[in-house]
Amino acid sequence: MGAHWVRIADTCLLYVMLALGMNIIVGYAGLLDLGYVGFYTVGAYLMALLSSPHLTENFIWLSVLFPAGLHVPFWFIIPLAAAVAACLGVLFGAPTLKLRGDYLAIVTLGFGEMVRILINNLGHPINITNGAMGLGPIDSINIFGLDLGKSLYVNLYGSAYEITSVVLYYYLFLGIAFVIVMACLRLQESRMGRAWMAIRDDEVAALAMGVNTRNMKLLAFAIGASFGGVAGVMFGAFQGFISPEAFSLQESILIVAMVVFGGTGHIRGVILGAVILTALPEMLRYLVNPIQNLTDGRIDAGVLRQLLVALAMIVTMLLRPRGIWPSPDHQSSKK
Repeated sequence: MGAHWVRIADTCLLYVMLALGMNIIVGYAGLLDLGYVGFYTVGAYLMALLSSPHLTENFIWLSVLFPAGLHVPFWFIIPLAAAVAACLGVLFGAPTLKLRGDYLAIVTLGFGEMVRILINNLGHPINITNGAMGLGPIDSINIFGLDLGKSLYVNLYGSAYEITSVVLYYYLFLGIAFVIVMACLRLQESRMGRAWMAIRDDEVAALAMGVNTRNMKLLAFAIGASFGGVAGVMFGAFQGFISPEAFSLQESILIVAMVVFGGTGHIRGVILGAVILTALPEMLRYLVNPIQNLTDGRIDAGVLRQLLVALAMIVTMLLRPRGIWPSPDHQSSKK
């Protein structure tokens, strides 16, 4: 029971990282991105390719160079994933600079699906991603000799205490999420953050005031994408196995919902929205399972949980259209 809830907390922190990255694009710059999961996918697959035996098993020249396997340290993979995701964010954002609203949503949606389909089809004729079968086993994260994939035993006052793998990952994810929150706070108060918010509120007025809207939009895509790449690395290491099904369009929609549900542009609200929408389905499990048992299995518990989550979101957004914890300026404007 305890390990189950810690694993849920780990998942919540992963979605907090993703939601904060999405908040830069949607909440700060006002750009709707339904393909954000593509950057998450890139980070996860970089971790999988560089920390699993897949490449050395399928490419002879790599097995000759690295007879023991690649096993690239995660300290190197994190900045690499952030850089690659940021570059993809710029390449992806450049053709969409003149698009707004529904048109931007459709183009970004296509980008996310394109990445997933590409990875799904790179298993043949040259097996790069192993296609729909996924990649694994992925190395767990190792920090100064501490393997987070194994339990840590600590002796205190003659008694041995076990710190499980999910707890170790929890503290790592908490630290990385804290760094991302600090970065978001600095960006929000910076000149760049004020330029993003000016573009979000009125792009024509921002352009008239001398804001380089093109570069600012590209920066929003790049920085938001880099956070998604880092979260992907953490997801790959935590799961130990990934497949294209984990990066569907539903994930992008869920991340956007977390930002809007919590409070667009408000860091605390986004964090709260990510935690609620991640943990609520698991909390409802203890409500719907007895209902399923009472009806002799006639009601699908999974469908009922999703229905209750959707109803909770609809009611909340009707009562608080700015989100459950909107930014202070929204609150003051409402008054």
